[in-house]
Amino acid sequence: MQGVESVEFQGRDGNRLVADAAGPLDGRPAVLLHGGGQTRHAWGTTLSVLAQAGWRAYTVDLRGHGGSEWAPGGDYSLDAFSGDVLALAASLDRQPVLVGASLGGLSSLAAIGEHPDRGVADALVLVDVAPRIEPAGRDRIAAFMAEHVETGFGSLEEVADAIARYNPHRPRSKDLSGLRKNLRQREDGRWFWHWDPAFMTRPQGGEDETRTSLVESTRLEDAARAIKVPTLLVRGRVSDLLSEEGAQDLLKLIPHAELIDVAGAGHMVAGDRNDLFNDAVVQFLSRSVPSR
Repeated sequence: MQGVESVEFQGRDGNRLVADAAGPLDGRPAVLLHGGGQTRHAWGTTLSVLAQAGWRAYTVDLRGHGGSEWAPGGDYSLDAFSGDVLALAASLDRQPVLVGASLGGLSSLAAIGEHPDRGVADALVLVDVAPRIEPAGRDRIAAFMAEHVETGFGSLEEVADAIARYNPHRPRSKDLSGLRKNLRQREDGRWFWHWDPAFMTRPQGGEDETRTSLVESTRLEDAARAIKVPTLLVRGRVSDLLSEEGAQDLLKLIPHAELIDVAGAGHMVAGDRNDLFNDAVVQFLSRSVPSR
């Protein structure tokens, strides 16, 4: 991708966050935050599409993911992730728009809704996530992420096979080179997902908290009620994480929010139907917040 720069931000704890940036320096910032277990490369062509539309776009690796620093003390609580969003947004010279998928969306929702007086962002795009999610879909994601935490994969072909089993509606990738961006290879040659294993194997935010602390529905509902900025929810129509009922619940919490169902897309909306996802985001932002 032409015109992409590598940049760094500091998170809540001074932790290093790695990002790719593209677009005019005087463009309004748009920050894209991926889901748990993904990296900044999960957005397909969205970075370049936003840049071409005049935005100063950033795709950021969350703490413990991709090239970003692993969390001090293994803190992967919602407070930590949303705190990173607050720190990143405050470091920009203009209020950004936040585009968050799954975990990135929950972190953005908490950052904006729990700090309404801080002017965190000018708009919010939630990608296949809301305070109410389906337990079966959540458990399927967790099982997929945990399956190879300790053992890794013997080859990129094994990785592609695992992804194909998890996403049967998406054609198996024939070009395996792109998988390298989401993996790290150890000296013994085995491949591991590019995130800190503590994200899955350690309690988040302290010994008394459990993994469910990332999806505290009452807390997130309260945050959603406080959202005043233009908001778009992009749902994958065949998603098993966010049901139609869960999406409608969000619209009750944020009455001014818009909803788009993307046909043929599951939970990984940007990866499943990148063209339709890009169109939905650009059209929403062009109506809601000018890029300059």
